[in-house]
Amino acid sequence: MRRIMFFAAIFVLVSAWLSAETIDLEQARVLALANSRSLAQYNLRIRSSELDEKSQLYSMLPSLSANYSASMSYLDNNGFLNPVDTLNARATVSISQTIFEGGKSFIRKAISEIATESVRNQAMTAYFSELESVDNAYYSALEAAASLEAAESSLQSAILSLSMAEIRLANGMVNQGDYLRALADKESRESSRNQARRTLTSNLSKLNTLLGLSQPPELEQIDFSAYEGVIQYLAGISDEEIDALYSRLWDAISRANPSLRQAVLSRQQAEYNYTLSKRDYVPTISATVFSTGLNWSATGGFSTSMSGGFSITGRIPLDFWVLSNNLEKSKITYDSALMNYAGAEISLETELYSSLLTVITQAESLLSSRRTLDYIERSFEYTMERYRLSQASVLEYMDASSSLITNRNNYIRSSYGFLQSLSKLRSLAAMDDEAKLIELLMGTRE
Repeated sequence: MRRIMFFAAIFVLVSAWLSAETIDLEQARVLALANSRSLAQYNLRIRSSELDEKSQLYSMLPSLSANYSASMSYLDNNGFLNPVDTLNARATVSISQTIFEGGKSFIRKAISEIATESVRNQAMTAYFSELESVDNAYYSALEAAASLEAAESSLQSAILSLSMAEIRLANGMVNQGDYLRALADKESRESSRNQARRTLTSNLSKLNTLLGLSQPPELEQIDFSAYEGVIQYLAGISDEEIDALYSRLWDAISRANPSLRQAVLSRQQAEYNYTLSKRDYVPTISATVFSTGLNWSATGGFSTSMSGGFSITGRIPLDFWVLSNNLEKSKITYDSALMNYAGAEISLETELYSSLLTVITQAESLLSSRRTLDYIERSFEYTMERYRLSQASVLEYMDASSSLITNRNNYIRSSYGFLQSLSKLRSLAAMDDEAKLIELLMGTRE
């Protein structure tokens, strides 16, 4: 019932957002998850694995069966007979139960449970991968939109510079070379603007594919003020604080990361299979109870004479060379799983350290580029005023304008680069709520 209510709520929300003109990041995440074929396939795999688990449980219960037989004769010592006159049929009901097999049924049941949990972990990995993908696509689209806006502003500055150069060329205040440089600068800025448009179109198309939308929606801007505290903290973090932060993150990741959990489950499954191979040397004993209660013949009709019996069967394996070979293969698989777990742990530690340094570097870059951009903007305004008053040359104005667009793009890249690195760190920590990750980064969540 909870699943039905959840998917009904998702359907209502998705239907509402599909008709909306503007969506925010949270809505984009829900749309991407609802549109993900990978997650839908994992849901089917989980259900299939749960059914396999039930089948293993049912195999431990008594086996019921009903058997029937019929016979007719067409010839005896006196000659040919009418087969219908010799028809004889009977039915038998039997119950069989394995009494002893060295606990192999319970081991198989444990393996089935691990297989189901393994699929769930794979689904969780796909879930956070999907979240990271839609985050990156959303941020890339916003970054492209901001870059297009900056390119448009830069183009307008180049157009203004060119118009002023044309006037001054007509009045003999600049030479032909300066005018051609202004013209070339305008053409270059226009080309950059067109490229920024194509990049935005491409990024929106990628986002629409993830969201399952036919038309690109208007994207709500990110409120960077909500990240100011963690940006300031990470940009000024000390080496000792980095070590403490790494320990906090590793503690959270080692408990929740689905990839590491998957390695643990693979190790456990290999261990159970190794134990199961050892139990193949154990004899098995089964018991069967049968009863015949219904007979019919062409001559005597129906009869309800009861007959029954009880049988015990056993099996002792003697092909020890086959069992030994299977046992050795299981041992190799188990040893490999142990090494894979150690490798997964080392790989995850390395990935965490790299991601942590990346998010710190991006925070430092964001603050630095923001301060630099502020200085460059004031310098550009000063140069523009001097250019209007014919106190600065065309080349000075072009240099100032180029520096402005370069630093503005640096600031845009570092801003959304910080958000993307934060999303990567959240995926590693397997956290749905970004606010919890920020609390963990700042040391306010243990």
